[in-house]
Amino acid sequence: MVDELDEEPLESDLEEEEGLKKKKKGLSGKVLVLFILLPLLVVGGGVGGAYFAGLFDSEGPTEEELAEEVAEKNKKVVFYDLPEMLVNLNSGSASSSFLKLGVSLELEDESTVADLELLIPRIMDNFQVYLRELRKEDLNGSAGVFRLKEELLMRINASTTPIKVNDVLFKEMLVQ
Repeated sequence: MVDELDEEPLESDLEEEEGLKKKKKGLSGKVLVLFILLPLLVVGGGVGGAYFAGLFDSEGPTEEELAEEVAEKNKKVVFYDLPEMLVNLNSGSASSSFLKLGVSLELEDESTVADLELLIPRIMDNFQVYLRELRKEDLNGSAGVFRLKEELLMRINASTTPIKVNDVLFKEMLVQ
């Protein structure tokens, strides 16, 4: 009997210990998930979101580098002044309107100036034909001046095909 009594408390003690161990394991699993895995997932999600938002991308060129590029590009630019033009605008009535226009052309480099000078008569003819068909109302406001500038640039690039003119700049524009 002594053996039976000794075995029974031992078995119940073992069962209680196993139950406590199971509770501790269950509790430790919840603690593991709650205090370790969950914060790791939140931090990982934040880092992933920041990566996809572009926070880790390397920055592009600085303002100083961009300014240097523009300055270097502007060193090569050459301006060529066309002769002043005085044209009679299309008024549709007995009164006449005139446009006095002074224009500079922006070229990429000096090597194209000699070739451009040979084409000046063609350029002036294209400008004169276009400008004589304009009405005074066509030149009203900044939108009218912008359209004129774009049209002149298109016409000059069409007439000087191998030479590329970057921009048409108005030095003087008088509508009377």
